[in-house]
Amino acid sequence: MSIKDTKKLTPTDLLFYIISILIIIIIAYPLWFVIIASFSNPVDITNGEVWFLPKKWDFGGYRELFKQKQIWTSYLNTIIYTLVGTFIALAVNIPAGYAMSRKDLVGRKWINIFYLIPMFVSGGLIPTYFIVKGFGLLDSFWVMVLPFSVSTYNIIVAKTFFRSSLPESLWDAAQIDGCGTIRYFFQFALPLSKSVLAVIGLWTAVGLWNSWFNALIYLNKETLQPLQLLLRRILISNLSLLGAATGSMAQELRRLSDMMKYAAIVISTLPIMCLYPFLQKYFNKGVMIGAIKE
Repeated sequence: MSIKDTKKLTPTDLLFYIISILIIIIIAYPLWFVIIASFSNPVDITNGEVWFLPKKWDFGGYRELFKQKQIWTSYLNTIIYTLVGTFIALAVNIPAGYAMSRKDLVGRKWINIFYLIPMFVSGGLIPTYFIVKGFGLLDSFWVMVLPFSVSTYNIIVAKTFFRSSLPESLWDAAQIDGCGTIRYFFQFALPLSKSVLAVIGLWTAVGLWNSWFNALIYLNKETLQPLQLLLRRILISNLSLLGAATGSMAQELRRLSDMMKYAAIVISTLPIMCLYPFLQKYFNKGVMIGAIKE
């Protein structure tokens, strides 16, 4: 902003900027505090001596976490689950959303009902478990990326996007040139859908990255378990040891346990936080366009 532009600021604009800065601080500071707390002694945090930087840098929480031999395997598992699962989700939900956006789809009304019913009525955990078991997916890589790849909500967002963003005249012009439905989808619809691809991809990636419950239910092999499940097991194990310890040992275990909690939050959320800024413009555009009422 130049000096000339600054002179044009009205009291309303100034108030708007102040409120915006306060909102940014309110949102950003807790994230920053978690990061600095992961490098701080829990005693300093409890005494209120940590505000913007650690009083004394302490890497004990990270050292204890990275002593776990399986953490790198679990980290790699989570990355692979996220990449493969996001690709499969896009490959399933985007074509389904496009097909449902077409007015000439045969049986479109009944297909809509078919997709909407599971959105409100679930089969339950036990029937789902037996179905997964029946397909032989227990304790396999694919159980984390295949059974739950279809999302009715994402399909509806994709359908609304295609309906509102792709003019019918484009389809008519493509037909005149001899373009079929499949070719039109890959050659015209997909290149014009970067925003909705980014939105659904980001939603799916965040869900897969943070997923631990499905791994808890369907995976017994430690070599296949994701990062979030490993961190959960480590923290629960620390609580068990803490309950059995006494005296100075209990104080040291409590200190390490608290530091490991903050460190676990940082290492489990940092990759997604780094990815989000690159997709933010597509994310905002896709959410707004996909939310247009039909």
